[in-house]
Amino acid sequence: MDKTVADLATAVAGIEDGMTVMIGGFGGAGSPIELIHALIDRFRATGHPKALTVVNNNAGNGHVGLAALIEAGMVRKLICSFPRSADPVVFTELYLAGRIELELVPQGTLAERIRAGGAGIPAFYTPTSFGTDLAKGKPVEEFEGRSYVRERWLKADVALVKAETADRHGNLTYRAAARNFNPLMCMAAAQTVVQASHIVAPGAIDPEVIVTPGIFVQKIVQVSHPHQEEDLNRANATYPLEA
Repeated sequence: MDKTVADLATAVAGIEDGMTVMIGGFGGAGSPIELIHALIDRFRATGHPKALTVVNNNAGNGHVGLAALIEAGMVRKLICSFPRSADPVVFTELYLAGRIELELVPQGTLAERIRAGGAGIPAFYTPTSFGTDLAKGKPVEEFEGRSYVRERWLKADVALVKAETADRHGNLTYRAAARNFNPLMCMAAAQTVVQASHIVAPGAIDPEVIVTPGIFVQKIVQVSHPHQEEDLNRANATYPLEA
């Protein structure tokens, strides 16, 4: 099955109001900037989608990518580990104004909640956060003399992912640290939309190096020269980008 689509607008066309959207990346590494910007373009043209719940490692930086998505007023709630990253001015201002919700999750717990969602495990126990505000209201059990907090899985309607190479069937590889949350999010979402620097014929990727099997991918769009968030922020860019 050929899962490639012609353009970014088609790739993000299925994202609707109120959906939960996982966005890959660790800061700028592995962040699908072009897919995010295409979603903003759709909102600017139609007023939709809005009231999104976004799952990401951090809260965006500067005025591009995830930060621009938040700045556009499209995000109702953010689930993340690091809301105070390099330059999270957009999120910080909206949060202090009471215009966006935050669910703070320790990074390892965030990764495991996403993994659990993809593996069909509704809940698990972790000692992380025990005795802190993050554990308030959550069930606690004792195992071998140590207290553990019960955490629920995280699943999404859509995952937006950046890959290095994809074949037309959706098998993916990633570039170095850009792998981060992306493979887990592919498994935890009902639909995975991928931007890939290279799209090749089925069979062109050595099966031994495939990280995400195509069964977890529904749409692929080629972005041959993706922007890097850090480069855009060093240039003081804002989205929409100037020509």
